[in-house]
Amino acid sequence: MIKPNDTIRVLIPLKVRKKNGRPKIMPPADYRPSEDQAQDPHILRAIGRAWGWRRRMEAGEFATIQELAEAVGLAERHVSRQLRLAYLAPEVLKRLTCGREA
Repeated sequence: MIKPNDTIRVLIPLKVRKKNGRPKIMPPADYRPSEDQAQDPHILRAIGRAWGWRRRMEAGEFATIQELAEAVGLAERHVSRQLRLAYLAPEVLKRLTCGREA
């Protein structure tokens, strides 16, 4: 039989918060990620999508952001905001894609 004193408890100081309606585990306040941390896939996907949209607009496939938004099935405001990622300065893009920025 297992005695109550034989139990090991592990306490991990994490907080669960909701972000965009989904639970997200937040690390402790004093947590510092390492330099070799992987890139955020959401940022990489958004930048890639924005560059794809920019190429399609420059090729003349779409004349306005509204046409592009209707074609991809997203709100015009969302497309407009994400399209700005295709026009970021090269230094900012480098920092975002290399995973060095929070």
